[in-house]
Amino acid sequence: MSKRKTIEAFFKKKDVSNSEIRTPVAVETNVNTSMPDEHPSKCPKLQSEEIDRDPGTLASVVLENAPGNAKYTSPTIQKEILHILANNVRNAIREEIGDAKFCILVDEARDESKREQMAIILRFVDKEGFIKERFFHVVHVRDTTVLILKNEICAVLSRYNLHIENIRGQGYDGASNMRGEWNGLQALFLKDCPYAYYVHCMAHRLQLALVTASREVKDVHQFFDHLVNIINIVVGSSKRSDELQHAQAEQVENMIASNEIETGRGANQIGTLQRAGDTRWGSHFQSICSLIKMFDATCKVINTISEEGANYKQRGDAEGAYQVLTSFEFILILHLMKEIMGITNVLCQALQQQSQDLLNAMHLVSTTKSLIQELRDDGWEPLLASVISFCEQHEIDIPDMNARYTEGRGRYRRQDDDLTMEHHFRIGIFTVAIDFQLQKLKSRFCELTTELVILSSALNPKDTFRLFKIVDICNLVKKYYPQDFTEHEQELLESQLRHYELDVIKHQDFQNMSTISELCRGLKISGKSKIYFLIDRLIRLVLTLPISTATTERAFSAMKLLKTRLRNRMENELLADNMIVYIEKEIAGNFTIEMIIDEFYSMKNRRQT
Repeated sequence: MSKRKTIEAFFKKKDVSNSEIRTPVAVETNVNTSMPDEHPSKCPKLQSEEIDRDPGTLASVVLENAPGNAKYTSPTIQKEILHILANNVRNAIREEIGDAKFCILVDEARDESKREQMAIILRFVDKEGFIKERFFHVVHVRDTTVLILKNEICAVLSRYNLHIENIRGQGYDGASNMRGEWNGLQALFLKDCPYAYYVHCMAHRLQLALVTASREVKDVHQFFDHLVNIINIVVGSSKRSDELQHAQAEQVENMIASNEIETGRGANQIGTLQRAGDTRWGSHFQSICSLIKMFDATCKVINTISEEGANYKQRGDAEGAYQVLTSFEFILILHLMKEIMGITNVLCQALQQQSQDLLNAMHLVSTTKSLIQELRDDGWEPLLASVISFCEQHEIDIPDMNARYTEGRGRYRRQDDDLTMEHHFRIGIFTVAIDFQLQKLKSRFCELTTELVILSSALNPKDTFRLFKIVDICNLVKKYYPQDFTEHEQELLESQLRHYELDVIKHQDFQNMSTISELCRGLKISGKSKIYFLIDRLIRLVLTLPISTATTERAFSAMKLLKTRLRNRMENELLADNMIVYIEKEIAGNFTIEMIIDEFYSMKNRRQT
């Protein structure tokens, strides 16, 4: 049995062929499927069968005569072969990048053994004009401080001769230790490379982030806790849900009889309270709207439970919920959060669309900031009037706004003669809650990034280059990419853009394009990328900007398949090798058995026959 045949037998057993590299889970499992390491005397049946078949050949290749590198039952040998394949895949990705600029996408997650793993994805435009997001490495980080994360990322990049100066984009999942503008991972990379622009992950749950920001206000945090408790009490069982719908139906009948509401097909539908789920976008806004709509029915059900509850716990919880529900402060925050979330909900829903229109999204960011700022400046009086009207309609006590506000009870209460009830509601709740919303939006969509995306839209071929503007493109280069274009090239770019406007924009082959990526491919295929090489360079830089961190999320999904409960002691290097071979199976399939055999034998001297 030759050495080449034995290693080919190994690949066949592991389902690895020239055309397809299957899941690397098999690389470590079933390691005793080939020649046993035990002495033949322990396997008399196998020994007798092999000797009867060809005793001369068997004696020349087994036991002491077997080459050391022919025993592929060894986990060490299997790991070496996998490591060779994984390194070849990483080197192939490095060759794909070449001298192009690239973006890093980074995310963290815990594996099955509770180790913190950091996935590193590289986004770039290859030589043919295709956008690629390649999984490159997964690194175990013992400490998630920003400096440790940066050092680990730099170590991986430098190992494969990828320079930090070539980074032109950063994408993170929204964690504060990564995307922090002042002391996060984003800030550290910006110090080394000022053109590594951070773009907020469009797939991130912005609505939940805004809810979290509003919870920074103590009173708003208590409001959401009370809101969840009230909804759980009212719709916690089918019986209570039926009572709520029955109470709502009676209310609608009375309002129709008194001509307070109009009738019509599909109008005045009977619904239920919406739960505020932490995994559903916009659910908090729907929950608040449903409570305002069914406020009377909710109060009636809670009163019924407080009087007729099955036990003291139900009656006590319902009584406490009723006191909170009918308090002026709860009603004020209820209407305030409806106003704030009503403004941000449009943006959140737009960012959830599968096909992202970045230009419209950035414009929505700007309008959202403006509307929230307008609410802060001029919205208090209308909001207070609306709350007072609501309280009068439902017979809720309205406090004297000029009375002194007292915080706490007993000996620990704090009372300030200058602090009135209106000051507490307006400054302590209204203004502070809105300021946290503005701060969150500005941190995720800074003015620099917003302008970058808007200027980049001038390259978009959608609607026959409707947004094309030479001035915007030149400003984009001067302000955001001065390191990638010399002063002479910036002057030459304007001349190229004039020819480009009459040539490419009017060309029939470019009329039906709708994305910048299609434009990049079209320039490459038509050969115009050589004529307008400066425009082509700028387009590739813009395409490098990250859109979302979905690729890192898919990498962690693969990690759960590879490192399972039964394989939770897998080493970090083996996990990284498994993941890149599994995720980038298209690249791994390009390496033949012969290539891996040659590299395997060249790794070190091995015992020969």
